[in-house]
Amino acid sequence: MKREYDFTRAKRNPYARLLKRQVTIRLDEETVKYFKETAKEAGIPYQTLINLYLRDCAASSRKLLLRWETMPVQGSRTSFSTAR
Repeated sequence: MKREYDFTRAKRNPYARLLKRQVTIRLDEETVKYFKETAKEAGIPYQTLINLYLRDCAASSRKLLLRWETMPVQGSRTSFSTAR
């Protein structure tokens, strides 16, 4: 291994930006706490864990079932569960 490397002619990977896309989402505190704790146990970053979970949902075509209530349930207008 060299003591020093010359990166003056190095080029950025043109495909690196195509690998992931930055998005902003709003998650409730309990959800973030759950993923942070689970990620800590697994030894991976929590955002990576969320990405893996969402990728698994997409790969298995998992659908979210939404049922709109006629009467709000204490601050929430929706009731939902995950289809299996």
